[in-house]
Amino acid sequence: MHRRHFLTTAAVTAASAFSAVPLLAQKSGKKYRTALIGSGWWGMNILREAIASGRVTICAVCDADDNVAENAVNDVNAENGETPKKYEDYREMLEKEKPEIVIIATPDHWHALQTIAAVKAGAHVLVEKPTGHTVNESKAIVRAARDSGTLVQVGLHRRIGPHHVEAMNFLKSGAVGKVGMVRCFAHSKGGPEAPKANVQPPKGMNWDLYCGPSPLRPFCSKIHPGGWRGFLDFANGTMADWGVHWLDQVLWWSGEKGPKTVYCTGGRDIAGPAILNDKEQTTDVPDHQVATFEFENFTAVWEHRKFAGNGPEHHNVGCYFYGEKGALHIGWKDGWTFYPADGKTPTTHGDSQLQEPQGDGHNIGALWADLIDAIENKRKPVADIESAHRSSCLPLLGMLSWKAGRSIRWDAEKELIIGDEEASKLLARKYRGPWEYPV
Repeated sequence: MHRRHFLTTAAVTAASAFSAVPLLAQKSGKKYRTALIGSGWWGMNILREAIASGRVTICAVCDADDNVAENAVNDVNAENGETPKKYEDYREMLEKEKPEIVIIATPDHWHALQTIAAVKAGAHVLVEKPTGHTVNESKAIVRAARDSGTLVQVGLHRRIGPHHVEAMNFLKSGAVGKVGMVRCFAHSKGGPEAPKANVQPPKGMNWDLYCGPSPLRPFCSKIHPGGWRGFLDFANGTMADWGVHWLDQVLWWSGEKGPKTVYCTGGRDIAGPAILNDKEQTTDVPDHQVATFEFENFTAVWEHRKFAGNGPEHHNVGCYFYGEKGALHIGWKDGWTFYPADGKTPTTHGDSQLQEPQGDGHNIGALWADLIDAIENKRKPVADIESAHRSSCLPLLGMLSWKAGRSIRWDAEKELIIGDEEASKLLARKYRGPWEYPV
């Protein structure tokens, strides 16, 4: 296809993904009772998009930190004049408020229990990625969603971002040729990490509830607010945070259910050893990792490092699809670019199309509009729980391989590790009582 004709077609497709969905979602005009669990920075970004859609009434906000919840109530009041009720415990909130849609923007270790509780209460859900802290948690969400008949949209907003749709159309058109390798990455600056003192939780914070099913470790300002992604008790580091977005692009393109083998290595060679004692602590996730996912007809690699920056390379985040005809980079704020293999043909580029400033450089508004439209038209949302679960499994399996210290063989159809009983135990984890691991 001629490049100019292709780009015109792709731009129309991308525009329809971004703007037609909100128009479709205006059909009924119904306002949905909506509640937010995890009302910090990112949760409020999503909630503001929900309010901006004009399709919700905010009935409740819920957070283990009363200070955060109070700020959220004030923000909602300033946005639309409503004063939602404030809750500490999501179970009480679900029982009393009976929301129709629940937004879940808590740390990863809470995603499964809260999503399952919400769908069992009859609510549709928008939950942040990844879908679980462990693979079997994520599987339990899929089952609960199927049983409930409600919809679960996952925060993989790059599935609907215009320049991602545009780039994916370019890739699927054959313009890159047969792809043999995909390299996904996120690189940044950093250095040695100094420990921070353990202190008492802020007044008004239920730290025991925040930790929930995870171990009750000492409170430290490195964890809250916002730093929990760097702690294995609550999350799975950069690969599960950033990596899930880009590894999702691999499955979106290929249509595969998962890899045949996974091997991951990495460490904290620059950050230094992880520290946790009565007096102080550091984060404990790797400061660099490389994970290799072997599929039937191609290989995908994830890599990140939190040191050295990215000076020598074109891009510091995204994924490269390496094909016979050249390399396609799909990125974030730098859009997408195709670098032809012959070195003579000019590069082809598509600018990023992101929501700024309210969307914080993402496309949350389009993802929210898609959920409303999916509810009203009884269809799967664009980042439905089943596809998002499979994408979430990639970084979770990468982390599992890293923890096990060896390669694993994966049956993507049955979602089981082949021939490794010890590694299979890492598909789940022990919960702290009285919380029960979901099945």
